[in-house]
Amino acid sequence: MTNTAPETSTSGHACPRLSPHFVFRWENSQNAYILLYPEGLIKLNPSAGEILKRCDGKQSIDAIIADLQSAFPDATGEVAEGARSFIDIARTKGWLRC
Repeated sequence: MTNTAPETSTSGHACPRLSPHFVFRWENSQNAYILLYPEGLIKLNPSAGEILKRCDGKQSIDAIIADLQSAFPDATGEVAEGARSFIDIARTKGWLRC
């Protein structure tokens, strides 16, 4: 039997991408980024939106963190830990694949 549960720890070299049954986009009516899926939607906070918009399957987690640190230089200390934590949670929820 094959274990299909997502791993809970992600290497910095992994390149996360959105799982195929989710759609990520900006929604003007919500004034936020959202994740759409067949059963509904998830309204994301600004930090989650900034992380997910960089998860294109081409950039590694380390590259995503470096880009976020450049975009938000006043929060560089918090960015790495927060981004890794969010990506791990998003993988556990099935939103992202690496």
